[in-house]
Amino acid sequence: MNRWLVPVLTLLLTGAALLSILAGTVWLTPGQTWDALLSTAPDLPGLIVREIRLPRIILGTLIGASLGLSGATLQGLLRNPLAEPGLLGVTSGASLGAVVAIYFGFASSFGLATPLFALTGGFVTAGIALLLARSGGTLALILTGVAISSITMALVMLALNLAPNPYAAYEIMTWLMGSLSDRSWDHVMLALPFVLPGLVILLLTARALDALTLGEVQAESLGVPVTRIRLMALAGTALSVGAATSIAGSIGFVGLMAPHLVRPLVGHQPGRVLLPAMLAGALLVTLADVATRTLIFGGAPLNIGVFTSLIGTPFFLWLILHVRRRTA
Repeated sequence: MNRWLVPVLTLLLTGAALLSILAGTVWLTPGQTWDALLSTAPDLPGLIVREIRLPRIILGTLIGASLGLSGATLQGLLRNPLAEPGLLGVTSGASLGAVVAIYFGFASSFGLATPLFALTGGFVTAGIALLLARSGGTLALILTGVAISSITMALVMLALNLAPNPYAAYEIMTWLMGSLSDRSWDHVMLALPFVLPGLVILLLTARALDALTLGEVQAESLGVPVTRIRLMALAGTALSVGAATSIAGSIGFVGLMAPHLVRPLVGHQPGRVLLPAMLAGALLVTLADVATRTLIFGGAPLNIGVFTSLIGTPFFLWLILHVRRRTA
């Protein structure tokens, strides 16, 4: 199954992307979609496909790939099945940056202010985590990430509590729930220079993660530069997940679910989980985006972060029970 896993996931992701082009408030036929892709005419199907759905599909793929790959990398690095990107504080730092942009009115005066501030927040928190945990090992990295996440989310709640007007509070809450709505090619161009290098850096840790299954001391005795690998994992997560969060807001549980969905199919070898987890993450976010556009609850569509949380919470509980059963 391992040999066919990547091609099958690629095929499923392609199918999900095609479904995402067709699905939405306005459903399109395959013929309309094909004509829209080949034509530059400013008709309604063309505008929907080229200016709304294509950027959304690309962003969903990049964001899901970032979350899935970073989750697999952190689970291998920390040797913790419950590790995920938010553990290092990058997600909460990006959230705080976006909230600052909305709270102080930068978002209303400049369209890309929110993602730019969020990107800056993610990088700042990643840098702080690196400085505080650079010589303390894996445990120090985890504790630092938890502390940074707690502080930044407390500041986010403070900003929400002191929001200057109901509109600002609504904007903050909407952003925190995660969404790919109203995203454009400008957002794609903003995310790409950070996401792609981040993904490459994370993929380069594959061999070292296999050695780390023996423990840090044993891995170092085999010539693995553990400190450098830890730095690469943090840098790759900051680049990819920081950029992903800056564009779409907080999308939870994908980084936790994607590695566990593919791990039984690759023999539980951390390095071999990375690429399938990246594809699985992209598939999960793409399908979740389709679901949020087509499933209406109470007259309003769900935000993608809410949908992934509804799916991910039962998965998380199952995972805890599964881990406890294995270690009993």
